[in-house]
Amino acid sequence: MNISLRQLRVFLAVAKQRHFRRAAEQLHLSQPGVSRHVAELEAELGVRLFDRSTREVVPTEAGRYLEGAMERVLDELEGVLEHMHSEGERRRGKIHIASVPTLSASLMPACIADCARDYPELTIQLHDQAQTLVLDSVRGGEVDFGIAIEPPESGEFDCETIMRDPFCLACRPDHPLAQHKTVSWKKLQGQALVLLDYSSGSRRLIDQALQKHGVQACVVQQTGHTHTAFRMVEAGLGVTVTPWLSSPPSTLAVRPLTPTERRAVTLIHRHQRSLSPLAALVWNRLRELAAKGSLTPR
Repeated sequence: MNISLRQLRVFLAVAKQRHFRRAAEQLHLSQPGVSRHVAELEAELGVRLFDRSTREVVPTEAGRYLEGAMERVLDELEGVLEHMHSEGERRRGKIHIASVPTLSASLMPACIADCARDYPELTIQLHDQAQTLVLDSVRGGEVDFGIAIEPPESGEFDCETIMRDPFCLACRPDHPLAQHKTVSWKKLQGQALVLLDYSSGSRRLIDQALQKHGVQACVVQQTGHTHTAFRMVEAGLGVTVTPWLSSPPSTLAVRPLTPTERRAVTLIHRHQRSLSPLAALVWNRLRELAAKGSLTPR
């Protein structure tokens, strides 16, 4: 059968109005157009749907059956189409995400590329910021949500940890510690350390790990970005403790620190503020990618 939605809508309008002209006015169609749609529907079904007179149009028994059935079906269809339209709108627009630099470089490119492929009408604007600014941006509502490192439990944020990123040692290949497959935290005693400063979410955790393992830190330089720390290590100024996701360059030797200490990679948004459908879409995609290991750098 070749029956269109337009034909069914015209049929219902005529059935309710009991008049071709009034149905045409309701549908903003010409009267001949309405008559043609009804005639085509009757021909396709092989039954007469209306008894016509000069004064009114009355549905036949078949017409009354079709009218009752189509009202239910079209109401349901309207709901389905409205839902699909809402789904389309839900995936169209722009969201803002604040992220600490190591995660901006390691996690977000994969997520943005993944969303661009599946949701081409969705735009993700990344705000690459130090942890303190990420928290401020989320707190102030400047972004939809943030990606941070174990934010303080202040009650300001709703949080979800999506992965745990181990700390490692990065040093020059000619450094004595590079001769080991793994390096214990205790071996950092007396080493010149180049560490991230306290604008980073990782520095507090690194300090806690050093203290936990009885290491008195000898910090010779503090930097705002891991790239700067790596360049200082390359220059022979010391060694650095860095998250695995920071992706140290191939010019440096990277060794796991034992026992393993990890930082929690956490999605955050303002407490008791619901995410928009678009933001929830990306939040869930980050969670899915992390669970599959798709966000870990190769």
